[in-house]
Amino acid sequence: MAKAKVQYQCSECGSISIKWAGQCPDCNNWNTLIEEAVTQVQASESVRFKTHLAKPAEVQCLDAIDVNEHPRQSTGITELDRVIGGGLVSGSVILIGGDPGIGKSTVLIQALASIAENDAMKTLYVSGEESVEQIGLRARRLDLPLDKLRIYTENQLERILAVAGKEKPSVMVIDSIQTVYTELLSSAPGAVGQVRESAAQLVRYAKQTNTTVLLVGHVTKEGTLAGPRVLEHMVDTVLYFEGDSSSRYRVIRAVKNRFGAVNELGVFAMTDRGLREVSNPSAIFLSRHEEEVSGSVIMVTREGTRPMLVEVQALVDESHLNQPRRVTQGLEQNRLVMLLAILNRHAGIATYDQDIFINVVGGVRISETGADLAILLAVLSSLRNKSLPSDLVVFGEVGLAGEIRPVQNGPERLNEAAKHGFKRAIIPKANKPREKIKGLEITAVSRLSEVLDKELF
Repeated sequence: MAKAKVQYQCSECGSISIKWAGQCPDCNNWNTLIEEAVTQVQASESVRFKTHLAKPAEVQCLDAIDVNEHPRQSTGITELDRVIGGGLVSGSVILIGGDPGIGKSTVLIQALASIAENDAMKTLYVSGEESVEQIGLRARRLDLPLDKLRIYTENQLERILAVAGKEKPSVMVIDSIQTVYTELLSSAPGAVGQVRESAAQLVRYAKQTNTTVLLVGHVTKEGTLAGPRVLEHMVDTVLYFEGDSSSRYRVIRAVKNRFGAVNELGVFAMTDRGLREVSNPSAIFLSRHEEEVSGSVIMVTREGTRPMLVEVQALVDESHLNQPRRVTQGLEQNRLVMLLAILNRHAGIATYDQDIFINVVGGVRISETGADLAILLAVLSSLRNKSLPSDLVVFGEVGLAGEIRPVQNGPERLNEAAKHGFKRAIIPKANKPREKIKGLEITAVSRLSEVLDKELF
């Protein structure tokens, strides 16, 4: 008879303790040890780690391995292909996380329907949350072809792998990994151990059978994937589905990709017929005010391989608090505090008695330092209540010594601005192109003081 015991597992790092404690001994987080009843299954190694290989792997030399790159399989959705690096790679495991109802299941069933049009590609959609009737209603609403969409509703991992072994799909979707459980553990589905063990067996299956597996993962209130962070290290690609529930636009961002560029961005619009691609995202992230307003600056950022125009807005108002507020949406707050200190030190403009609010239009998150110059110009524009020219774009990193440092891919950013009709640009001196760009007047600066001398305000 199986012997039962009690152990305590950390919900943050996944470490196991035999005694309960208020603080996890590994990650030092408080109140994260959860009691679990675990059955010690006396199984052989072949049962616990069931292999799908016809024969065991052999040690090889790299020069004897055929390294010819296999062609990628397109999902039929250009924006999704862009994010994952050009298409699906055989044997890869992709984790897609996002808030409930943001569109994870919708975009995946659309992709499977497109892949299934290729007779050589078999697909399988495994759902642990919805019934076959619910999935069928969604597919009909999205006007997808139903004859080739193969659906299987199951939560038990062993049954899923058994069915996958018979069906032999080229692409398989697990929706979601938090609802899948394995009989090797007695804990409830969604527990740290269940998520980790289920994902490990699915990764092993994908690598050994050359099957592309897409895992859907829930996110916590903090916006991170539920379960231990080790889940992100086990898979090949991690995608985050972002977007405001009040907005029709959705963004898929790659934060890890072994087969492509990270920080790549795919933009979608949610419609009654599912997610539709946005081929020109710069157009939706620009407000295009009817008249010039203060505190608004257009910058050219770069997400992955794509230059993109976004609007940075600032609101500077007199503060009546002992400690003025510094609020940012889409930018790092500590970066704003540092830029304000540079503005005070090298331009003599103090904001210690002002509340400052920064927002990036459209819900875009900018993590690169090329937004520094745009933030400072937006703050100065709002502080002095003077609008900047509507045909002006800026980008550049501002150093602690007040210098304007170059950013990557300057010519591509300028070409994107010229394509959208902008006439003027303020850029770092090191990013000045050797050849003139038609219709674009470029001002190259090397110090913050040079920008203030341009009589923009």
